[in-house]
Amino acid sequence: MEHQKPIVQLLDATREPFNLAIASARTCYSSKGILLPEDMIRTEKSLEIRDKVAKSTKKAGHLTTRQHPHFIFTLDKVSRQFVWSFLHSHPYYNSEQVSQRYVEVKKENYYIPPTLTGKQKEFYLEAVESASNAYFEFVELLHPFIQDEYFLVYKARANYPEKWQQPIKKKCLEVARYLLPLGTYTYLYHSVNGLTLHRYHRLMNSFDVPEEQRLVVEEMIEKVKEIDPLYVEEMDDPIPLEETAEYKFFKEFYQDGANEYRPEAAKNFVREFDEDMDNRYSRLVSYSSNGPEVLASSVRAVLGLSKNSLNNEEAIRLVMDPSKNKHLTSTLNETTMSPLSRAMFNVHYSFKKRISHSADSQDQRHRMVPGSRPVLMSQYTGMPDYIVPKVVLKYPQLEETYRRRMDGIFKSLNRFIEAGGSPEHASYLLPNAFPVRFYESGDLLNLHHKWRARTCYNAQEEIFQASINELVDLTKVQPEIAKWIKAPCWIRLQGDIKPYCPEGDHYCGTQVWKRELDEYDRTL
Repeated sequence: MEHQKPIVQLLDATREPFNLAIASARTCYSSKGILLPEDMIRTEKSLEIRDKVAKSTKKAGHLTTRQHPHFIFTLDKVSRQFVWSFLHSHPYYNSEQVSQRYVEVKKENYYIPPTLTGKQKEFYLEAVESASNAYFEFVELLHPFIQDEYFLVYKARANYPEKWQQPIKKKCLEVARYLLPLGTYTYLYHSVNGLTLHRYHRLMNSFDVPEEQRLVVEEMIEKVKEIDPLYVEEMDDPIPLEETAEYKFFKEFYQDGANEYRPEAAKNFVREFDEDMDNRYSRLVSYSSNGPEVLASSVRAVLGLSKNSLNNEEAIRLVMDPSKNKHLTSTLNETTMSPLSRAMFNVHYSFKKRISHSADSQDQRHRMVPGSRPVLMSQYTGMPDYIVPKVVLKYPQLEETYRRRMDGIFKSLNRFIEAGGSPEHASYLLPNAFPVRFYESGDLLNLHHKWRARTCYNAQEEIFQASINELVDLTKVQPEIAKWIKAPCWIRLQGDIKPYCPEGDHYCGTQVWKRELDEYDRTL
């Protein structure tokens, strides 16, 4: 296997992005009404004004004007690690990415750093090949166990096993993917506004994987330059890796190197972090202590009512009871545009989390519940460190094979590091099962959306379990809020919306709407 260049296409873009950005800026102070992109270039005088406004707004940081242009890219031959650490680590994007849960990964479909040579390249290739073999082996090993679990849920389907092999195979892929390396290729649609593209260009040298980031972002910028050189010309120069805040910290803290692997520091951090987690996926660490009162008061403020007219219990029910607030039952998620629902913005919660990279790659898609995710190799202790899916723990044969294969993956990773492999390149060899330890915070409105979606039995296993952990903790401190949040089918039941399950053919097979939160449990 050899390095393959990322395949970047600019599928569509806003017409005249530079002129549009400046036209929107000039419209703010226009007595002639709306100015259009073509108005920026009608005369020498308009060109002069355009360029002056462009420089002044950029220098002053008045950059909402750069958000109007949009760019739709397709990306192929890019790693999952790059997508997690860069493309999806902020809120201002939209992506549709191929699913590892339901699409089998092809052999030799892995990112190979272009600068690898000699023994480092040999050990890197051996590591990805070994992990790939483990993945395909485990898919086959899982099949009879997953099939048994599947027919425990869908009992009637056991009479026609051949008919249901496709969903069973997908469940096998979902579990086996934990063995895949983070360097596994992916492909996706990725749309951003112009300001985000400015930021990509500025920060493309930052941790975790600056080498791949440069390759991809430079291609993205080149595609935009082809349609509008002016938009690219005004971009600030990229910040060198050595000038980023994270690099500077590591250099000052360790003195003898900023991009070195530090297992002892990681061991101390992991031990301290995990002891506090008590084998949970998520734990509530901070919350608005007067949350119910703030929520009720916010509702009254929206409606212009006094406490005598609407007490706390009635106010909370008005916004959180699906029979009162039907917006909560909608799959369109229009609550951010509902004046009453927006009262939930004012209550906040923070969680300490430990979930696999695979799970977090989905968790971070809840962009309005942001987290402070790590420079990943700073958490690597040099020892096998991974999440085990519940179905694997249930069967000794599966667990023994899974752990043996994981030990081999980390042994190969360490051999690469010992041969002089950099932490940047080593991060691609970590398995999907590697735990990401971080903090995550959100307001009640956006957490409600997340919890409603992720307590569905079809949700990714760890995010489901983490959401249960979070709602259990919330029940202990603010039961008057927590009692209104369960799976989407339960919420639709309260709102008398049929069918209760919105998943159609993907119905999980369990009448979750009849269960209390402490009864939520699943193996698949």
